[in-house]
Amino acid sequence: MASTEKLTGIRALSPAYFGMVMATGIVSIAAHLLGMPRVPEALFALNIVFYAALWALNLWRIARFPRDVFEDCIDHLRGPGFFTWVAATAVLGSQFVVLAAGYGIAWALWGFALVLWLVFTYGIFAAFTVKEDKPPLDRGINGAWLLAVVATQSIAVLSGLLALPEGAEFKLQLNFLALSMWLWGGMLYMWMMALIFYRYTFFRFSPGDLTPPYWINMGAMAISTLAGSLLIVNAPHAPLLQSLLPFIRGFTIFYWATGTWWIPMLVVLAFWRYAYMRHPMRYDPLYWGAVFPLGMYAAATHEMALALNLDFLEVVPRVFLYVALAAWLAATVGLVRAMWRATEISL
Repeated sequence: MASTEKLTGIRALSPAYFGMVMATGIVSIAAHLLGMPRVPEALFALNIVFYAALWALNLWRIARFPRDVFEDCIDHLRGPGFFTWVAATAVLGSQFVVLAAGYGIAWALWGFALVLWLVFTYGIFAAFTVKEDKPPLDRGINGAWLLAVVATQSIAVLSGLLALPEGAEFKLQLNFLALSMWLWGGMLYMWMMALIFYRYTFFRFSPGDLTPPYWINMGAMAISTLAGSLLIVNAPHAPLLQSLLPFIRGFTIFYWATGTWWIPMLVVLAFWRYAYMRHPMRYDPLYWGAVFPLGMYAAATHEMALALNLDFLEVVPRVFLYVALAAWLAATVGLVRAMWRATEISL
């Protein structure tokens, strides 16, 4: 009985579970940037464990249930969750740079993230294009699609970090890649957000439709802001970026302003879902997709304020860091309780 329940759990493992690594990683980085003691290092160590454990579980699932994994890849709602594999790898690589100066491991994670990005970007979207049976728009798209943007921008961020030190190898190539990914991520956001906003306003919307990944509406713009801020910081040592500096500054503020616009809207919709419609709040691995944007907004706002000398904004990232920490703790408690209940059932 216990073995059957365990296999059932592995079989149903959400592709988006790597959002836990994304959330833990960015909260750790934000805490480090804002000078919080001990928390960044503790979350960094924990995140390495999370990353290794999730890879072990997913490799087991791939070996044991390959057909289920394939069906997830071509499913319009579950497929985009695979982009958390890319973003988690790049965010962990960014942690190695920022917290440990571990450039060797960061380079390895950068290469792995790039391979995953190529496989999932062209594999998943090609599958969505050629499959014969497709869901209608209101049943086939949600905020999780923007994980493709987050994955793209996470590589831009890690590339910018690797290019930052004096004498860094492949500085020109890394900055060009970071710029290209940053621009492509922005274009992809515009395409997808047009569809998501259309779905918002012209189709029936129930509380069950408002899944936590809708917070990625904001998170995708926050990580785009962080990538743009790194491009600005790298510009003095990169002639190509220097020539585009006004454009990069303008679009970085554009991304930040767009992400900021989403925050009150998402709070109102969350109030409607849980308070007005009384939708039950039960643990779901997708909740990590709501923690990540909060931590990313804190980190991105801090870095943009430094890059553009906007000191008056510094109060904002400190507030959001504490909100992100509270959300991370709530999601962690939910995870522990869910695992405890699963253990009781298996016994």
